[in-house]
Amino acid sequence: MSQELFEEMLVEAGVPITETEMAARWKQINEDEGSLITNDSAWSPFWKLITAIVTKPCKQLVSLLVNKALPNLFLKYATGTWLDVYAEGVDLTRKADAMAEGTLPFTRETSAGELTIPAGTIIESPTLDGYIYRVVVLQDTVCPDGTLAFTAQVEAEQAGSSYNLGPGYYSILAAPIPGIASVANAADWLTTPGADEETNEALRLRCRNQFSAVGQYHHDAAYKAVIAGYAGIRTDYLYFQHDAPRGPGSANCYIILETGAPPQEFGDNINTHVRDSGNHGHGDDMICYPMPETSYALGITVYPVDNLDADKLAALLLGVEDMIRCAFRENTAFTMNKTWPHSRFSLSQLDKDLHANLPDLLSVEFDRTTDLVSTMDLPILETLTVQAGA
Repeated sequence: MSQELFEEMLVEAGVPITETEMAARWKQINEDEGSLITNDSAWSPFWKLITAIVTKPCKQLVSLLVNKALPNLFLKYATGTWLDVYAEGVDLTRKADAMAEGTLPFTRETSAGELTIPAGTIIESPTLDGYIYRVVVLQDTVCPDGTLAFTAQVEAEQAGSSYNLGPGYYSILAAPIPGIASVANAADWLTTPGADEETNEALRLRCRNQFSAVGQYHHDAAYKAVIAGYAGIRTDYLYFQHDAPRGPGSANCYIILETGAPPQEFGDNINTHVRDSGNHGHGDDMICYPMPETSYALGITVYPVDNLDADKLAALLLGVEDMIRCAFRENTAFTMNKTWPHSRFSLSQLDKDLHANLPDLLSVEFDRTTDLVSTMDLPILETLTVQAGA
């Protein structure tokens, strides 16, 4: 549709866009100039020359205008560097990617003596869609004598939101450490969520919001502009409560990330920026919170295709589990319809997504018959049970 739109713009400007139109234009110019060249057949050396040195370059120019230059003059279609230049014009820059940081709890086999987790220790996830995610202990961490459980500060091996995995994923020591019984990240393990480089779509939304935020204070768009400046937050991931929850002039903003509700510490940093650094309207009382979460227990019975061997059945059950956890924002390894606030999470759509991605899946049954309907809350998993059907 956009290509037809920009072709129409050229037509309205009187620019020939097809080879036939160009040949007619050259012929008309030839006649208007009183040229004595009258051989306009397809085999005419003159018209062959015109086609070679004028028509083909002109067609390339039209293609450049229609497919590249004209679309990138408009915010709706601009991408890449063109969009970066547009963003700079409204005082924005594309947000860079960021490393996930957090704490992992370790459990010892015995509390006797001190035990040190050295800096550089790697903790891995199981394989997710062919990829293993890793976090690295940032500094030597000592568990004192008499203590069974302790935590260590970790950072993702690489930048990106895909490292913001849900509870229990980071549970494998790349190299065993004597005396450590287990390690597994909790639900609130993140202190700073990882983030991808801002996408064209997300940057485009921020640019669009800037036009509404021109007054800077006392309205949603201004606060969206401030809050969405943080890595990993999009303007369409912010939900406002306007009914004066703490009296006149007060409002709440509930935040989600691609990987669910942000950690409280991340929300506290945003509140410090908004409330204590003067980035709010006079008399405003605006507080950001992680989106409230509602937990659901979900059980799934998986029926495989006939004659599936044991290894493929195990892989199928793991694939079903990982994809459902993705739908509930515990990982980002798959393309799934995900849970949202003020929405209906459709179990029939989840069924459809599973079948579209798992060819060995014959049927799947859920232990609940109703969809998950949310208001100002985000559906998450309390427990997930995946078993093979008889």
